[in-house]
Amino acid sequence: MSPKTIVLTGASDGIGAAAARRLVADGHTVAVVGRSPQKTAALARELGAECFVADFARLTDVRSLADALQSAYPRIDVLVNNAGGIFGDQTRTVDGFEKTLQVNHLAPFLLTHLLLDVLIASRASIVNTASVAARLFGNIDLADLNNETKYSANKAYGDAKLANILFAKELDRRFGDRGITAVAFHPGVVRTSFASDTTSLMRFLYRTPLARLAGFLTPEQGAEPLVWLAEGTPGRDWVSGEYYEKKKVAATNPQAADAQLAADLWVRSAEMVGLPGAGR
Repeated sequence: MSPKTIVLTGASDGIGAAAARRLVADGHTVAVVGRSPQKTAALARELGAECFVADFARLTDVRSLADALQSAYPRIDVLVNNAGGIFGDQTRTVDGFEKTLQVNHLAPFLLTHLLLDVLIASRASIVNTASVAARLFGNIDLADLNNETKYSANKAYGDAKLANILFAKELDRRFGDRGITAVAFHPGVVRTSFASDTTSLMRFLYRTPLARLAGFLTPEQGAEPLVWLAEGTPGRDWVSGEYYEKKKVAATNPQAADAQLAADLWVRSAEMVGLPGAGR
């Protein structure tokens, strides 16, 4: 297996940290990206890797991150958009967007676009960490992406994870002929600090012994499909533009099959993050 240069967001904790350890152990160069300066730096020291700190609730941080990554890496083989989370009451970021939407979708959408030149030149793969929540809770309304009328923590998260899947599909459609491949996946239900600062009822499962009784995965187990996709060869090991669970193409929300929705979400997302020219 040839070593790759892999940018991994959300790498300071949970499946991101577990995946970073595995990928470095397998001989890859991993750019460790996280929100917490302390956790991100500690993991980078442990792995002998470079670290980059960015809070995806601030789009200025995303732009600075893209500049730093392009300066550090003339080639990027894999971009793993893994940062994300479910949050509590409806909160607007400094950029004016609902926090769940921005952290899970708009920020990685922007980061990917800002890195597109190097990603295309590298014939890179983009791996989006999605969730079964897309199927359980997702129902995207392009006229209300901020969920101002029907907000709940679960719906906001489900919509954002559905957006991750639609983003992978549209990346494949728009840039597949230029060497880009893209995929989305559900890592499984993993025992982490996920949902700890939310009003979602999911926090009770993740923070109690019920997590073990319910058969929740360890972070290392949850990282396995991420590592498989990052190390794999598109077209041989996995199919670009698809959504995976347990290393197999899986059914998800019916909206994920709506090509027009994927195209329209792309345009709307580009407008929201200030990249209107990227929307066409």
